[in-house]
Amino acid sequence: MSELRIAPVDGDAMMNDWRHVHNTIIPTAPLSPDDVRERVGRYRLDVAYLDDAAVGCATVRPPTDEEPAVTVIARILPAYRRRGFGRTLYEHGLALARELAADAPVETVVLASNEDGLRFALARGFVEIDRYVLPGDTIPFVTLRLG
Repeated sequence: MSELRIAPVDGDAMMNDWRHVHNTIIPTAPLSPDDVRERVGRYRLDVAYLDDAAVGCATVRPPTDEEPAVTVIARILPAYRRRGFGRTLYEHGLALARELAADAPVETVVLASNEDGLRFALARGFVEIDRYVLPGDTIPFVTLRLG
């Protein structure tokens, strides 16, 4: 049986894998290659692979002066959900977040239409603290904080 392998984004092929997962799960806010390249410079981006297939992606955003929370986002493509991959990817991201800012609050962001993602976050103790809609969108993003 194959094991999930999680690796930091390194190079264009991995950026494309990360982008594919992101844009599949967040179709309302697709990112360009340049958007992802810019994020690689600011955040920790990882890709989860099963054999050679990208099945998920993660983002860990460090806290800033404006935003004191560390943000952990784990996304798994629908065809690969309910196999423990989301838990593994989330725990990986949470460990990285604790290395960056051990005492910072932990938040996540989920597109409101992603019912699986919301259930996943709520089951891990996150509580909703905010909703916002990007300009031109109609589906809100939900910000949740680990309780």
